[in-house]
Amino acid sequence: MRAWDALLTRLGLTRPELRAWALYDWANSAYVTTVIAVVFPLYYASVVSDGLPREVATTRFATATSVALAVVALLSPVLGALSDRAGRLKQLLGGFLVLGVLATVGLSGVGRGDWAWGLVLFGLGNVGVTGSIVFYDALLRHIARDDELDRVSTAGYALGYLGGGLLLAAQLVLLLQPHWFGLADAAAASRVAFLSVAVWWAGFSVPLFLRIPEPRPVHNGRDRRVSLRGTFLQLGQTLKGLREHRQALLLLVAYLLYSDGIGTIIRLSTLYGTELGIGRGSLIGALLLTQVVGVPCAVLFGRGAARVGAKPALMLALAVYVGVTFLGYFMRTAAHFFALALLVGMVQGGSQALSRSLFAQMVPRDRAAEFFGLFSVFEKVTAVAGPLVFAATVELTGSSRQAVLSLLVFFAAGAAVLQRVDVEAGRRAAREAEARAGWGEAPLTDGAPEGAPGGDRA
Repeated sequence: MRAWDALLTRLGLTRPELRAWALYDWANSAYVTTVIAVVFPLYYASVVSDGLPREVATTRFATATSVALAVVALLSPVLGALSDRAGRLKQLLGGFLVLGVLATVGLSGVGRGDWAWGLVLFGLGNVGVTGSIVFYDALLRHIARDDELDRVSTAGYALGYLGGGLLLAAQLVLLLQPHWFGLADAAAASRVAFLSVAVWWAGFSVPLFLRIPEPRPVHNGRDRRVSLRGTFLQLGQTLKGLREHRQALLLLVAYLLYSDGIGTIIRLSTLYGTELGIGRGSLIGALLLTQVVGVPCAVLFGRGAARVGAKPALMLALAVYVGVTFLGYFMRTAAHFFALALLVGMVQGGSQALSRSLFAQMVPRDRAAEFFGLFSVFEKVTAVAGPLVFAATVELTGSSRQAVLSLLVFFAAGAAVLQRVDVEAGRRAAREAEARAGWGEAPLTDGAPEGAPGGDRA
């Protein structure tokens, strides 16, 4: 037990609510890994899109991804404002979770040539997972102190890599040897894999709902009545309030740019590898390598950020992504794909986790869901643009290589804007806003320890 307690301390997961929060990364990463990154793209390319030309299939897949993320981009800031007014972060997270799980179950019934129905369910699942993450991210601001944010956020990503990797490893055996399990072929094994994701995602989400109390709305002089008009008024105030949080806005712009490249690599790398003729076993094995490497590297990024700061660590990650882009453009063999997977695994979790924790430090707690709703909009706008640009480039050139090379612009521009972010000024602005709203230093939830700052707030 001492070794276990020491490990939890090193990860920053010293309290039950922090562990329950991080476990949701373990839960939802099953969808991200299996459905978004690996198994469904392979199943779509070989079974679902049967009868479509390869370029048309790729374009429709990218378009479906963009439409789904656009839906989340439109909904998340409004729902974030609503949840802040009503104190319903967990309820909204649960609603998106149920949508995602049901859509994943539906994928198990998609067969050969059912590309339209398959893409609808894939899109709904994307709405479910990305929508739930908006409110999941916002919860971090309520349960972790400023000095805990980087470590807790990176620990969540590490658990996500570990959980997604373990399930993917089991599915790799299932897909390569389906007859061991009484299944006819890899297509049948893929459908079973989708069911396993639904069970995994739903089951490991339970601790979050049991351990983390619903954050209370704070009565700080603003009208807290729940109405659509009031929600939009509050959202308008948040957009105006970005002028008071200029550094958070700069970070959002930087994230808008570089997350476009990251998201496109995550979502289309498997389909790109398939186009190049890389075998199923190599594709799954390389992406499993990403999960394995991502576990320690995400933790190391958290520890490195504690020493040198989150912004320098992010700049290092973006430099690596520039190398990934060049490698993707020149990629020819399975060995190249494994090298790309290794590099991505080294920086993917750390860059995303530190972006989340850095933004959390720059937003006031009483409006965390609103601001993370805007964070989601900026992220999803780029996630929509990336696949669309990729699809348009494929249409124009007939090759995905030029589309891969275009990602360089996003990483370079994102790094240039990130360099201008003054982290300390952003933190001061957030703390001053909290002081005006009457918030203390401790994370504020219904379960705050008695006597802790904010623990007795109505």
